[in-house]
Amino acid sequence: MKNWKINKIKTTAPIDVQKKKTKSEFLNLQRDIYSLQHLFYATHSKSLLIIFQGIDTSGKDGVIRKVFNCVNPLGVHATSFKAPCDMEREHDYMWRIYQKLPEKGMIQIFNRSYYEDIIVPTIQKSLSKSKIDKRYNFINAFEKHLVENDTDIIKFYLHISPEEQKSRIEERLKNPLKKWKYSKEDKKSSEKWNDYMAVYESIINRCNQVPWIIIPSDDKWYRDYMVASVIKKKLKSMRLKLPEQNALALNDKAVEKNKKEN
Repeated sequence: MKNWKINKIKTTAPIDVQKKKTKSEFLNLQRDIYSLQHLFYATHSKSLLIIFQGIDTSGKDGVIRKVFNCVNPLGVHATSFKAPCDMEREHDYMWRIYQKLPEKGMIQIFNRSYYEDIIVPTIQKSLSKSKIDKRYNFINAFEKHLVENDTDIIKFYLHISPEEQKSRIEERLKNPLKKWKYSKEDKKSSEKWNDYMAVYESIINRCNQVPWIIIPSDDKWYRDYMVASVIKKKLKSMRLKLPEQNALALNDKAVEKNKKEN
C-alpha cells in the first residue's frame, strides 16, 4: 500500500490542463451529477458519505457550494463539524457523528468530520498517544462497518501550499465580503503548518482502508473539477436505474390499502 508524503504532492493544476476547457467540462459534470443523484435518490438502495478535510482556507466550503449547487436538496444533506458544543462534550466523540449518518438514497456531506477528533488532540497534545491510536483503530473499524452495510464513502483531502494559505488569509482580512470568515484559528493553523501536515499525513496513511483522494487545491477551478469527477465516477459505478414500474405500482397499491384499513 502506498505511503503518501504530503510535501511531495503538488498543490497546483498540471501545466498541461487548460483552465477554460476544464471549467467548461465542470459544467457538464454538474449536470451529470444532478441526473445521477436523481437516480440514487429514487433507487434508495445505498447511502453515500462524502468527507472533506483540509487545513483552514483549503476550500471546503467553496467546493461543496460549487459542486452541489445543482442537486436536489431533498437528497443531499451537508453538516459542518466545528468545535463540540457543551451537549456534545457530554457524550463520546462519535456521538454527534452518529446523528448525521445518511439513510438509504441520501448523500451526506461532512465539512470536517470525526477526523478532527484525531487532528485537534494531536496538535493540542490533549490526549495520550495510546488514546489517539485507539481512535485511529476505531475509525478504521467504523468505516469498514459502514461500507459493509451499504454506505459508500468518499474521502477528500484538499491540499494547498503554505503560500496559498497565507494569500487566502490576507484576502479574508482585506475583503469586506470575506472578512466574516476569518478566525484566529486561521492564523494558528498557519503558525503550526508542519504539525498539521504531519498529522494529515499520518491520517492519510493509517486510515486508508477507504482510500483518500488527495485534491490539488491551490487552483480552485481545478479543485472543483477533480472533486466533481470523482463523485460522478462513484455514482456511475453503482449502475443506478429507476425502480421498475411494476414495483412502484405494487407499492402504490399497498399504500392505498393501508389508508383504507386505517
